[in-house]
Amino acid sequence: MRVAIAGAGAVGRSIARELIGNGHQVLLIDKNAGSIKPERVPDAEWLLADCCEMSSLEEAGLERCDVLICATGDDKANLVASLLAKTEFGVPRTVGRVNHPNNEWLFSEAWGVDVSVSTPRIMSALVEEAVSVGDLVRLFTFRQGNANLVEMTLPSDSPYIGKPSGLIPLPDNCALVTILRDGQVYVPTPEQPVESGDELLLVVPAEKEDELERLLAPSSHGG
Repeated sequence: MRVAIAGAGAVGRSIARELIGNGHQVLLIDKNAGSIKPERVPDAEWLLADCCEMSSLEEAGLERCDVLICATGDDKANLVASLLAKTEFGVPRTVGRVNHPNNEWLFSEAWGVDVSVSTPRIMSALVEEAVSVGDLVRLFTFRQGNANLVEMTLPSDSPYIGKPSGLIPLPDNCALVTILRDGQVYVPTPEQPVESGDELLLVVPAEKEDELERLLAPSSHGG
């Protein structure tokens, strides 16, 4: 997969290393010459250019990219780059970094953003996760599909403890993506049982979140 990353600061470089380590081709773009540091990520391609300029994105060959990650520290730049990527270059997938929580509502399909990543939201979600077994925590919003990636740590009194995950009557359009247990990642199969303390990652429509929460932890939510 070919991935372009707008913003070659610490965040962009960290993402690039991770993606390269997973076998992907990565192009880092930044308009600040001081951020162009090929020695930091030697296996990436580098381009000194403004991600908000059409000519720069043409030079980057954005039409050949599968994903654009907008990781600059400027929300306006991230939005403009996402919009151009979608409307002018047909990039299949865009991910936008939200720097300021007040701007989160802008990172939507209207601006060409498929997935918005808000650091304050993720940090608060991780804090909530640490103190709230049985509560559903929203991690990401997938704007295009009106769905969210959510996490729940399964309480010991959940009615589905010890039962195969395939027997959990999840709400419509809801999918169990991953089970995290004892530091291990399990790809759920219908036969895979769930256990107390399992962290479940699910994709669920926003309007089904309350239903899912009551289903998995009824005693914690008035059930």
